[in-house]
Amino acid sequence: MSNLTSHLVIEQMQQPEFYPHPVKETIELIQTHASYVFLTGDYAYKVKKAVDFGFFDYSTIEKRQHFCQEEVRMNQQLAPEIYLEVLPITQSGTQLSLGDNGEPIEYAIKMRQFPQEMLWSQRFEKGELTLKIMEELGRVVAQFHLNAPTNEYISSFGEIAKIEAAFDENYRQSEPYIGIVQTQQQFEETKQFTEYFFDREKELFAYRRRKGWIRECHGDLHLRNICSWQDKIRLFDRIEFNEEFRFVDVMYDVAFTVMDLEARGRVDLGNAFLNAYIEQTGDWEGLQVLPLYLSRQAYVRAKVASFLLDDSDIPQEEKQQAHQTAANYYRLAWEYTRSRQGKLIVMSGLSGSGKTTVARELARQLGAIHLRSDAVRKHLAGIELQETGGNEIYTPQMSEKTYNRLLELGKMLVSRGFPTILDAKYDRAPLRKPIIEWCQSQDYPLQILHCTAPIEVLRDRVRQRTGDISDATPDLILHQQAAAEPLNATERIYATTLDTTQDWQSQLDI
Repeated sequence: MSNLTSHLVIEQMQQPEFYPHPVKETIELIQTHASYVFLTGDYAYKVKKAVDFGFFDYSTIEKRQHFCQEEVRMNQQLAPEIYLEVLPITQSGTQLSLGDNGEPIEYAIKMRQFPQEMLWSQRFEKGELTLKIMEELGRVVAQFHLNAPTNEYISSFGEIAKIEAAFDENYRQSEPYIGIVQTQQQFEETKQFTEYFFDREKELFAYRRRKGWIRECHGDLHLRNICSWQDKIRLFDRIEFNEEFRFVDVMYDVAFTVMDLEARGRVDLGNAFLNAYIEQTGDWEGLQVLPLYLSRQAYVRAKVASFLLDDSDIPQEEKQQAHQTAANYYRLAWEYTRSRQGKLIVMSGLSGSGKTTVARELARQLGAIHLRSDAVRKHLAGIELQETGGNEIYTPQMSEKTYNRLLELGKMLVSRGFPTILDAKYDRAPLRKPIIEWCQSQDYPLQILHCTAPIEVLRDRVRQRTGDISDATPDLILHQQAAAEPLNATERIYATTLDTTQDWQSQLDI
């Protein structure tokens, strides 16, 4: 698309008479580094820019047609109500037409326009994204990933050489902006982190491939590509132009959402999303690659913002904003590479004592991983989290497996620098002892939070539960109380007792 054609498209697609349907009086134009989007009222139209950035190439009309068709095909799987069709733009003299017969000079994707205030980026700005909504997003993305296809070809994109090549391309493309929107130190240390990670973690990447976690994902899962539409959460604008961005580890997608929320200053929302997602999939091992992809996604946002600085179609005011945005993201990408010390928090108490409520709130405050024994047990048993487990998943043998798995995951996550909360009854000394011994031997911080409440309160709380994955019933509580062993002298060194009928936050020293 020549500059003249580009200007004709931009000019005429902002005119109401261009469209074969009624439009609002002022057509809004939104630009990215890759496309123009025209908001007409009932419909939105996307036209791809004739650019080649290496990681995508829209430089010819044939390529733009192909990728328009691919975008519609892929996104109809996730948001069929939004993505409608691809239409040619034809020219007669200086007049352009949409969908007419004739030789196409450009192509446009026609989409159902949803209210812009339903975009999650806008809902975030208005304070409408609650912790509960983010947990629901976690479950939606989890189901998308669990159902996403994988095969030998897709899995090959999990090879270190291919992943590292994509990282290296990011670094090469961002080098011109060193000293402009990122420092030499940030560039070098971020790059060194990824090089060291690829060199050190060869077995981890092989494990991710063996377990089938390289799948056909979304590829660009940040808040501007999520909306609320017809009472459903919709993921849209899936990457169509580059298989390397779509055939990825599922944690690549997760990291984009978490990073976007943390970049906006809401670690708690990102944590609610992350823990809901991981609990649903049971892919706690995937958290080992999360820091790598958090850094990568922040770096990509920085790089994309940097490109806007060289786009002649972007107004100067927007370029100034892009400059600040890029600088912020480059810094965040670097911060994700900094080492952290892990910490272990162990919940203890009977069913209904408030363990999970306290653990969930603390996880959001600390950015911690919240491991619930109920979820771990059901994943081990191979049943759905919302399914009520039979007696066979509550045998002593199954309980031993569950607590061993909690300990294994706790060690893995704390060793990787994650604050981690093990949420189970931990009502007997033999269950608590290996945790204490391991933390002592590795010199990791440990805290035991023993939650209490009167028996009648416990029974009432359990009786009133709805929509929770726990299978506990009020009848179990007296049995649990009889079997529980009090904290011994060694354990009390690490323990804080919380009366959860009172303000438990004021009783804590975290």
